[in-house]
Amino acid sequence: MYQHADSRSEHIRVLKILTEMFLPHLNLAELEEECFSKLLPKVVKVFNDLMDELSNQAGGLSSQNTELRAVLRNILETMVQVLEALSGCVRHVCSFEQTLVLESIRSLPSSVLHVLKNTFLHCKESESAYSGRLSMVADLLQALFKEAYSLQKVLMELLDRISLEPAAAEEVVVMVTVIHSLLDICSVISNMDHALHANTWKCIIKQSIKHQSLLEEQLRHNDIVFSLCEDMLITFQSCMQLAEQMYQSGTQQVTQSAECKLFQKTGKLCRFFAHSLVHYVKEFKSFVAQSCGRLHLLYLQIYSKFPPSAYASKLSDTHSGEINAVILVALDPLITQLLSLRPFVEEVLADRQQSSAELFLPQCLLLVTIMDKLPTLPEEVLGLWCQGSQFPEETSRLSLFQAMFLSFQQCYTELALPIHLPGVMMNGQAQSKVTLHHHVCVHLCAFIASVPRECFPPLEHSLLAALLCPDTETALLSADAWCFLARYGSAELCKHHMIIIAQLIKSCPGDCYQLSHLSLLLRRMMFLMTTQHQAKRFSPKEVENLQLWQHVLLKALTPDLRKQVVDDIMRSAGAVCSRWLEGRCMLVELEQVNTALSAMLCVCRESCEVIEEKTLAFLMGLISQLWTCMSVKQVRNQPCVQCTLRLLLSLSAIFVQNLDPQTICEVVTFLSSLQPLNSVDHIFLAALDFLASLGKFCFAQEVQGQVLPKLSSLFASLLVERSWLLHQHALEAFTHFAEETSHEEVVPKSLLSEEIKNNVVNFLNKKIVKVENEDARVERLKSERSVLERLCVGLEPVSKEETGDLQPYRKRARQETPEEEEFEKVLHTAEHALKMLQSLLQQTPAPNWMAARLQGLATLIHSLNSCKLQGL
Repeated sequence: MYQHADSRSEHIRVLKILTEMFLPHLNLAELEEECFSKLLPKVVKVFNDLMDELSNQAGGLSSQNTELRAVLRNILETMVQVLEALSGCVRHVCSFEQTLVLESIRSLPSSVLHVLKNTFLHCKESESAYSGRLSMVADLLQALFKEAYSLQKVLMELLDRISLEPAAAEEVVVMVTVIHSLLDICSVISNMDHALHANTWKCIIKQSIKHQSLLEEQLRHNDIVFSLCEDMLITFQSCMQLAEQMYQSGTQQVTQSAECKLFQKTGKLCRFFAHSLVHYVKEFKSFVAQSCGRLHLLYLQIYSKFPPSAYASKLSDTHSGEINAVILVALDPLITQLLSLRPFVEEVLADRQQSSAELFLPQCLLLVTIMDKLPTLPEEVLGLWCQGSQFPEETSRLSLFQAMFLSFQQCYTELALPIHLPGVMMNGQAQSKVTLHHHVCVHLCAFIASVPRECFPPLEHSLLAALLCPDTETALLSADAWCFLARYGSAELCKHHMIIIAQLIKSCPGDCYQLSHLSLLLRRMMFLMTTQHQAKRFSPKEVENLQLWQHVLLKALTPDLRKQVVDDIMRSAGAVCSRWLEGRCMLVELEQVNTALSAMLCVCRESCEVIEEKTLAFLMGLISQLWTCMSVKQVRNQPCVQCTLRLLLSLSAIFVQNLDPQTICEVVTFLSSLQPLNSVDHIFLAALDFLASLGKFCFAQEVQGQVLPKLSSLFASLLVERSWLLHQHALEAFTHFAEETSHEEVVPKSLLSEEIKNNVVNFLNKKIVKVENEDARVERLKSERSVLERLCVGLEPVSKEETGDLQPYRKRARQETPEEEEFEKVLHTAEHALKMLQSLLQQTPAPNWMAARLQGLATLIHSLNSCKLQGL
């Protein structure tokens, strides 16, 4: 009857007879051969034909076309009947009490899943399929979905009862197909019904683990993990959106509101996905190697949307705590499971992390989490993380220490805000909020204390590379960790590291950020050395060691050693300056003088009270003699002379009461001749310190008419500086001078404009003229990070070849040839002329012929630059 049925209604009528009247009389052994293998392929074909007909005609549905409407409704009713018949088949199989073997019903699950997938897909696309006329068939579509929902539910109950024969290869293939079909259905129903979606995933994971030994080599593990990650991420984003909406609407405290209930339901679903992912990875760890990249990215994506990330949504503390408890805590075991997988190590420690700015902080926090977990793992796993790639054939990866510093360096926005994270609980006290720097430093030092000695070479290489990187915050973190290492280790290790740092400082060619970072660590490490080691190494009696002592805090020394070091520095440095003054005062030898002056300045700032009277008198005479050697022209052209000027200004500011009044007047005249001072920032700042110190100095009556107007002019020019940092220093210096000086007439004459006067008044009143709101500040810092990323070279891993020889040679001072001096003179003249032209343009409109002349100059400059490149 079924084979010869020639109409759709006849097929359905016979199908009902077979499933309702004949099927109950067949035993389990007869089902597949006598019924399912013959019946179900025809059922699937009829259903496919119905679906094709429905899809082809649904777009023409309209209220006027009643005939088509009746046809479509008839098709939908028939589809519902097919689903009911299939449900009857599944329920009949479930009614058997004996063990169900897949071989006896192998056609049923795959046929049912094929029908289910097409049904759910049609329901999902119904809005577009029916061209906005969905209301005309909504009741039948609802019935269709309800019947499909019921059919899948009983099918999953059936799958729970099925067992596989270990030797039956065909059964294994069928079950693998069933699991993959359920996975395809998951992608269809993800946004349709949360309960059905979750139950389908439960079935997938349950069946995969139940038959793990038979299926694990044939399952598409990567597809399953990827789909779980995607579903979890989508659910998490929905959860965050709901929390943000409640925060903005102020309903976060109304626990019984519809929004809160939906938020809690979505949070539970997200926790389910997290637990499912952790469970699946745990069971199939050896098969998820290719999924490590997606798992890593999922972790970063979730943490990037959660406070304290600068890219996170604004949430209430209540909702933030709930999300942390149900989602983030659930993900933590996932990291523990992945730590021993080499592909995960290579993914996390890749030497080139191609990620967006919002993922930098999550990467940093992930590395902190990994450092906390590693001490409990075997040494081979620890070595895998800490050693980095060892051989060329390996996938290139950083050591954990290198990756930590690199990731920290990239968190510019979060460090600048700054963000705050929970601190470490101590002595039973509640956790306090700490900065990202504090958070990373504490966990890094704890990790350093736990690693075996085999990990110290990569640790030391990473500390040095981070210390020498352009980012000051990263260098500070390296210095913090290095000091902990010095205190945690032996006195001999501290001395060894101190020798390396000192040699690196002596090898620096001049002022640079590397020298600044190295000298910072040198000052701190001096406090950690034993007295014996402090006294024996790098004696200040030797002139070549003055370069080191200008960076040392003498407070680190014992009182007796401190007094001895001060005397030795002053003698050695004074001898260098005296020899230079007694000689030909050559520019090429001025670098040694600057080093000597820097060392003396260090002593005078910290230990002025222990300098002997005789030495102090010698120093005053030395300063006066050096001022007589200063030339305005050389200061403008020679960087080494600019450095000398800065040092002399700083020394003169300290000893303004001890210097000869005539020398003070000469200094003021010299600065007045040097205007503008803002061409070199360090001269600008040193000049401000000197001018501020003059508040304590009283000029003689006969020189006041000559000196005081120059003071007013200097302050007036310095107070108009537009750089906010220099402007702030100018305000501080002027205020300090104004509060102490007895020459009160200088103050009003320095305030040449109403704007300058208002700025000074606002500074005195501590009035903030413009306040940047929090959102604007965050956006500004984000844009600054991108600019700095383009300007600065990122932290690069240091190879063993590059750091194998830690005793670099002493570089010679740069010497300018006569030809270079001539080039410098010509270029200075050109720059001065262009600045004068710029000043004229600000006061007077440009003549018509000027544009052509400027174009000619631009062409000439381009030509000169091309000649320079060809010469190189």
